[in-house]
Amino acid sequence: MVAGRLSEEECKNYTKVIFRDKQSKMGRYLGSSCKNCRREGMKLMLKGIRCETAKCPIEKKQRNLAPGMHGWRRGRSSEYGVRLREKQKIKRYYGILERQFMRYFHQASRIKGNTGETLLQLLERRLDNVVYKLNFAPSRKAARQIIAHGHIYVNGRKVNISDYTTEIGDKITVKGSEKSLKKIKEQLETNPNFTTQSWLQLAREKSEATVVALPTRDDVQIPVEEQLVVEFCSR
Repeated sequence: MVAGRLSEEECKNYTKVIFRDKQSKMGRYLGSSCKNCRREGMKLMLKGIRCETAKCPIEKKQRNLAPGMHGWRRGRSSEYGVRLREKQKIKRYYGILERQFMRYFHQASRIKGNTGETLLQLLERRLDNVVYKLNFAPSRKAARQIIAHGHIYVNGRKVNISDYTTEIGDKITVKGSEKSLKKIKEQLETNPNFTTQSWLQLAREKSEATVVALPTRDDVQIPVEEQLVVEFCSR
């Protein structure tokens, strides 16, 4: 081997290390989605329509336990534990990690009004959540993939960032390619009776939508006590 150069085997090992390091820095959850639902003891709808079938672990009595060998020991939670569970529930529902969640919380705390409701409003305005609630994707995880692959445009410009915060008047459209339009139309046809929430206006024939208002507390579909989350993060 020439001095200063790596052998073929060393190059492969070095490439594997670099790839593994890059993967470890990516801000996404790679574990089981159903495990999160079992831990919270409720359906977080992380797999879309599959969560409404008999395959959902919450529907199975033998699996409706917290994950782990001691999952059957659902003891009484402390005040700290109750508040922690509410925070974790929101994080897992919207598919964000701790650093992202705290960034949203600090942003909400600087805005006048109820911090808890403002926090939920900011999370509802995420582009991946909007794409999911327009029925362009079966789940928020699938919505993030669609956005990352460049299928979604906002105001005529491609946006591949899932945590993009939508504003009133934003127009969400699908990429003009045949592949993109076919993918979205097939998803819309899976649930023809789907109705969007009042803050979103969907033109099903054109596969485009407009944000006509800001989401309210009633638009949040997960049962959560946001005040407990504010108390936990403000301690």
